[in-house]
Amino acid sequence: FPRCLSKAWKDLSCSWFDICHLIHYLRLSHHLIILNYLICTFDKLKSVSSEDINITDAVFDGVEVRVFEPPAKRDERLKRSVVYIHGGGWALASARTSLYNNLCRIMAESLNAVVVSVEYRLVPEVCFPEQFHDALRATKHFLQPDVLAEYSVDPSRIAISGDSAGGNLAAAVCQQLSKDEHLTIRPKLQALIYPVLQAFDFNTPSYQQNMNMPVLPRYVMINYWIDYFNGNYDLAHSLVINNHTALDVGQALSFRGRLNWTSLLPSSFKKNYKPVIQTTGKAEIIREIPALLDVRAVPLLAENETLQLQPKTYILTCENDVLRDDGAMYAKRLEHAGVEVTLDHFDDCFHGCMIFTIWPTDFSAGVQTRNSYIKWLDENL
Repeated sequence: FPRCLSKAWKDLSCSWFDICHLIHYLRLSHHLIILNYLICTFDKLKSVSSEDINITDAVFDGVEVRVFEPPAKRDERLKRSVVYIHGGGWALASARTSLYNNLCRIMAESLNAVVVSVEYRLVPEVCFPEQFHDALRATKHFLQPDVLAEYSVDPSRIAISGDSAGGNLAAAVCQQLSKDEHLTIRPKLQALIYPVLQAFDFNTPSYQQNMNMPVLPRYVMINYWIDYFNGNYDLAHSLVINNHTALDVGQALSFRGRLNWTSLLPSSFKKNYKPVIQTTGKAEIIREIPALLDVRAVPLLAENETLQLQPKTYILTCENDVLRDDGAMYAKRLEHAGVEVTLDHFDDCFHGCMIFTIWPTDFSAGVQTRNSYIKWLDENL
């Protein structure tokens, strides 16, 4: 357990991450709405503008967003733009909390770009696919030529991005946009920060290696999935041992080849871990929660024809993260499909680190990952 993580975990001991995991451990998911209320009550920031950035709240096709606009520069006609989708397990946080407000403000300043931060609805108010629909509606609204003109955005220089569960939504929205024949404007780039991309295999090397890692242990990630799908916690143990995708579960067979980590991961990630594949399992899990195989929820399972349509991609992964292999496998599948991909891996970093750049949780890991992410956007957008 790296010393930097040990220090980070001590500093995070009173954070909303810790409270959230306690809630999940006690199986009190129906209190998530109270937890998020407390988080947002004490941490939500009003849209206070400054000389450097104009911050406004708006509604895009029924979805709340926060827009960060740098001042116009002399002789400048149009700006770049990033649609950003925050993380929090589809259940927590907000575009208006200090952590995400700070990240988006810095992005807008550093890139001289208009940043649209999506305030999608959360579990338990709504479950899948409503979070996906909110993110998609807000993004499609923004991509309309008249809306882009209102914000002085160059339609050829737009990225979609997100972290963790927000990375999941960003990837799923990007896939959906790529298949929409009626769209005239699509994202130039996608940038995914330690994204959660699959619920097929909870025994990838990173899930095995980091199953008890603070910030995001395996059981918490599985509970997030169960909450997102409005499922039953009694299924958690079966999911942990991959009973839902056993060899006798016919619905899962066609997807198995798309998530074969023994061929998709580098040896430095695979180490000596072995696949966990059950011979007999529980097909009723997929019947009860078909979303486990729905590409709108699990974009890593998308077919190659969809992956070929994806834009230039950046994926950031951290070694001390159960989701490391989700990002790495998606990068490899996109690469195989002919997409230009940058996989930016950090050996000493942990899940969620990029938003922790302000006191009292100002970690060097957060600044390091954030700077690398913004540098890639600046060079490619």
